[in-house]
Amino acid sequence: MEQLEHGEWHGNTDGMPWMHRMLKNSFKYLNLRFVYLGMAIFAVPFYMVFSHQGYISMYRYFRRRRGCGVCRSFLNVYRNHYRFGQVILDRFATYAGEQFHFDLEGYDRFQELSRGSQGFIILSCHVGNYELAGYAFRAEKRYNALIYSGEAKEVMENRNRILSKNNIRMIPVSADMSHIYVMNEALSEGEILSIPADRIFGSSKYVECSFMGCPARFPLGPFAMALQRGLPTLAIFVMKTAARRYKVYIREITATAPPSGNRQARATCLAQAFAREVESVLDEYPEQWFNYYDFWNHDR
Repeated sequence: MEQLEHGEWHGNTDGMPWMHRMLKNSFKYLNLRFVYLGMAIFAVPFYMVFSHQGYISMYRYFRRRRGCGVCRSFLNVYRNHYRFGQVILDRFATYAGEQFHFDLEGYDRFQELSRGSQGFIILSCHVGNYELAGYAFRAEKRYNALIYSGEAKEVMENRNRILSKNNIRMIPVSADMSHIYVMNEALSEGEILSIPADRIFGSSKYVECSFMGCPARFPLGPFAMALQRGLPTLAIFVMKTAARRYKVYIREITATAPPSGNRQARATCLAQAFAREVESVLDEYPEQWFNYYDFWNHDR
């Protein structure tokens, strides 16, 4: 599994393979908590000062969506940046061979579906550390993860090395749209398909849902594909709970309204069910929301 655009903080670091190698190699000699401490003292304040878009969007999230006061919103922005830094460091720690413990909730349903002959869809989002679940457990059938390429070559190589051991294939988005053929083929073969479901990437094809008390746009594609094929749909959230511990929530997404009406209306019902699950997880882990732009700004 992968966490789309859970890149190195809020920017692209394709030109810094040396940094990726340094992070990976540091875990061979340094305790994980020590690396966290250095990040908390140096890296987090740096990015809060110089990454204005990420800082402002997170401040608005805590202030407007979660109703925090000014001082608490500022403190929560720091906690959010620190937690995101841990998520990134945990990825590189995994590349270096570090082990994390995972508490699983709802895993029985995942196993049941993975043993069946029918394919199914998993919806991912920028909450927690979704990629790490791909390193934690292996499905009975091949797992295909749609990704947006653009990260450094070394990161992609490390991903491939570990994910391929767990029968996981990455499907990069391609300019000629050939990835759609690969996705459909995977589902036709009864495999698992993971799709990001919380960013429209400038597309005009979206559905609008109520999310944290305000209208927000979610991409139409993942929900339309699930409905068109009549496939089971899961959401997986991998939430950090301690230095070496995560809790994995696996939840089935079903629309509350009858499957009638046009495609847009049915997709909106399914998207709204997904939005409610995201809300539920964020109520428990509010600092693990990692969409570093104004998610509720319809100009984006």
